[in-house]
Amino acid sequence: MKKILLLSDTHSHIDETIMKYVRQADEVWHAGDIGDLSVTDTIKKEKPLKAVYGNIDNAEARLEFPLNNRFFCEGVDVWITHIGGYPGKYNQTIREEINTNPPKLFICGHSHILKVMPDNKLNLIHMNPGAAGVHGFHQIRTMLRFEINGDNIQNLEVIEIGKRA
Repeated sequence: MKKILLLSDTHSHIDETIMKYVRQADEVWHAGDIGDLSVTDTIKKEKPLKAVYGNIDNAEARLEFPLNNRFFCEGVDVWITHIGGYPGKYNQTIREEINTNPPKLFICGHSHILKVMPDNKLNLIHMNPGAAGVHGFHQIRTMLRFEINGDNIQNLEVIEIGKRA
């Protein structure tokens, strides 16, 4: 079993509240718009990190992290990308691949809107953890925490980490 902390859209912001949850996880996954790489460097000092770059990330971040990160965590096929869309409205850059080879768990960021929903057509779970950073239009900073046990995604929690400003 692995305890996962999922965050996105930090936009160069990392603080002790985020790090408290990092320390409680087995792995941290970041769905892009990292901002300054000091964010991911700080996380990597504490826990294993899987991440993708987002549209605001610079060339240095794009060298370190991929646009799409597809991997297995225990028995769950996971795909993380920054701009992915939603069930029935996937981004055109990934639409063909997700329709022909869907993962069990599809994760994206970008919208700053926390959303967890099933895609019954593709038999997958879609997650967007919202935004953990302090820049953007979101009012409340959010992350997600869950466990992967074999091929089960369980004990999903929304973490609200305070107001944006």
